Amino acid sequence: MSNSPISKILDNFIEEGIKLSPIGATMLGVPGHDDKFDDFSMAGYKKQEELARNTLKAIQAETPVNEFDRIAKDVAIERLSSEIKLSETLEANILFNLIASPVTRVRQVFEMMNKEKPETVNNVTKRLNGVEEAFAGWRSALASAAEQGKVNSKRQVLATAGQLETFSKGAFTAVAKKFDPAGSNQELTAAAHRAEKASSDLAKWLRDEYAPKSDPKDGVGAERYQMWARHFTGADLDLRDTYEWGIEQLKMINERMWVAAKKLYPDATSLREVADRLDKDPRYTVEGEAELLKKLREFIEAAVVRLDGKEFDIDPRIKNCEARLAPEGSASAAYYMGPSEDLSRPGTTWFPTMGRKVFGWWHIVSTWYHEAVPGHHLQVATTKINTERLNRFQRNRVWVSGYGEGWALYAERLMDELGAFEDPGYEMGYLSAQGLRAARIVVDIGMHCGYEDFDGKIWNAESAFKLLHERALLDEISARSEVDRYLGWPGQAISYKVGERFWMECREAAKQRLGSKFELKKFHSFALNLGPMGLDPFKREMALWDGN
Repeated sequence: MSNSPISKILDNFIEEGIKLSPIGATMLGVPGHDDKFDDFSMAGYKKQEELARNTLKAIQAETPVNEFDRIAKDVAIERLSSEIKLSETLEANILFNLIASPVTRVRQVFEMMNKEKPETVNNVTKRLNGVEEAFAGWRSALASAAEQGKVNSKRQVLATAGQLETFSKGAFTAVAKKFDPAGSNQELTAAAHRAEKASSDLAKWLRDEYAPKSDPKDGVGAERYQMWARHFTGADLDLRDTYEWGIEQLKMINERMWVAAKKLYPDATSLREVADRLDKDPRYTVEGEAELLKKLREFIEAAVVRLDGKEFDIDPRIKNCEARLAPEGSASAAYYMGPSEDLSRPGTTWFPTMGRKVFGWWHIVSTWYHEAVPGHHLQVATTKINTERLNRFQRNRVWVSGYGEGWALYAERLMDELGAFEDPGYEMGYLSAQGLRAARIVVDIGMHCGYEDFDGKIWNAESAFKLLHERALLDEISARSEVDRYLGWPGQAISYKVGERFWMECREAAKQRLGSKFELKKFHSFALNLGPMGLDPFKREMALWDGN
């Protein structure tokens, strides 16, 4: 596999890409770039676009040497074509939000740097001193796109400005203290202060100069939405059919919620009331950050023990998955970041506290199956170590939300099938997670494509908030954060439930096709070892599985 022309072309793409993305190099664990940032200017984006275009042209001219090579070629063509289209239309430049932007990448990369290496403090200092230049480059790219009539929505601009203001009030000082707890390195401290001033300056520019030029409308419209949905799912979807399916899914989930609710609180009159009571019920809450981290880590270890050798054969190299608290300024949703390429940095789950000290364990249980094992960690880390079948591009560069998030939501469903949510409190947590993903389909497509809500009006931020708060049982802070996220990331929110739908359809099709030959563990192994890809090609590949 590693010697094929296609593999060599994609290996070169990774190597050249690392030079263009020092942040990506740190995430991979590749040394030699930890003192720099990516070039977020328009020139920097165009260099990445040119690399992708040249690689795509070279790949298209090659003939695969075997089945693994064929899949690798198909995956590369689909992904690179999508990325090039988003770059050519400037979509990749103008869409940013609290989860995905140069701002979040600049802040998060410091969390992934190795404290134990002797050169790290020096690298951190240089990187902090480079924040101003990185932000200036991005500002110039936004200004350039705006001159061509391409801007983000005002809501996302102001939210990112607020995020930057949060960072300006000590976020990079906290980074400096992490690497120099004694505070004795004055150069490091000064660099942190410069990074915070750069954050404040960029926030001011976004508010005062860019926001007035930005789009007052939240929705991107059906044409742009279809392009983003195609990118995030790797599937050509019928949006109206998907929207109607989401409504039906939410209805079924809410009906099951009421069954669980009556077991918990027979006198409850609304699902929102049930969630509020669970948040205060000592049987289903955790007090304090230290206790939360302890429970999260123990939970991950227990999940590995429960599943290994039964539904999965978990490689010993990836049984460890860390749990950490997310940096201040993060969005309200938990997230996962994969291990370094050499596994020296393990996969890590991140929990945002949002200033809280009491946490609803009733819904965290399902979330941590999603983020850790058997969810994101098992899928991402399995890909990372699969050097026999997957080339470096597939292992480290390909991420299709429909495949990855679809797997993670399928993982929650699998744990439900295995009886992990027999307690009605935890069942409500699982169902609220499922309800959220179904509601996401409804409000994401509805808001961006201008569909009517349940009251006959066009979906907007307030009607979306109401649905998430009352029927997906999100608390008020999370529900508002989620709505902002959807409006700034069109098509990403539907990838979870749409992806799970593909995973379940592939599993059911395999059961029907193979009959008694079907084995769940083999299904999981084959599907995960395919590596990440779009949902349409995933479905085609799974239809070829012979059960071995």
